[in-house]
Amino acid sequence: MDLALLRTFVTVHRAGSFTRAAALLGLSQPAVTSQIRTLERQLGRPLFLRQARGVTPTTMGDELAHKAAPHLDALVEIAETGLEEDSSVRTLHLAGPPEFTAARALPALTTLTGQDGQSFALRASFGNAEEVLEGLSAGHHDLAITTARPRGALLTAKPLCDEEHVLVASPRWAAHIGPGKLRRKGASVLESLPVVEVHESLPLVARYWAAVFDARPAASGAVIVPDLRAVLACVAAGAGLAVLPRYLCAPALKSGEVVALLDPAVPPLRTYFLVVRTGTLAMPHIARAHEWLLHAAADWA
Repeated sequence: MDLALLRTFVTVHRAGSFTRAAALLGLSQPAVTSQIRTLERQLGRPLFLRQARGVTPTTMGDELAHKAAPHLDALVEIAETGLEEDSSVRTLHLAGPPEFTAARALPALTTLTGQDGQSFALRASFGNAEEVLEGLSAGHHDLAITTARPRGALLTAKPLCDEEHVLVASPRWAAHIGPGKLRRKGASVLESLPVVEVHESLPLVARYWAAVFDARPAASGAVIVPDLRAVLACVAAGAGLAVLPRYLCAPALKSGEVVALLDPAVPPLRTYFLVVRTGTLAMPHIARAHEWLLHAAADWA
């Protein structure tokens, strides 16, 4: 059996789409369709059920993928290990949210870029969860960090770390609310305060309100800026209250630039996932970066 046909088959199985598989393989969609039909003729049974959106594997298709995929991944690992002996440096393409990637992932990974004999070049891209996962699926990135767990067999995700959210404001606004008042009266105390957020829909504030107050925020955004670092700067300058990840605002909390308005017994958390295309951990430079980030995340809590 032609290994090229099996490679195409496994890619389609993981991608759930001829179109997406074609993009990953660098082939045209008709070429992918033709290869799958050839393989189906050789086996004498259909491997996929064509649907309006993508394809679904048949029982035979799932069985073949289960048997073939590990061996194909092993062949890729052998090929990539051979390439590692070359003097050329491999390039790792990382994508994730700008603030977390800049503060956590990049400082951890840059320690790998200069290790003698084991280094790789590093390229980073920023985007929201949808953009990052779409780019990873299309083969533009090797590793992705996202707050959304992907579905399907094309991408494989592992929990990386949890991010604690903190309700913060400048000392002036904290004094305006008064000590203990928020704990006694709840979210109604905050309705008159301006809000600083990353989007008009107030995603972080709304999530915090739902988790802590079991309510929806009544305020609207006074300052909207699509970067959490800018949100922190605006809060420190007195623009209003915000919900921020603790890792980002911890230095400002320590220095007194901002104040935590509440310390709930169970703080809201958001999980980050480390995502790869299924099978690509066979490539040594991706596997090393993946393992290194999981190890580094143990110290981020």
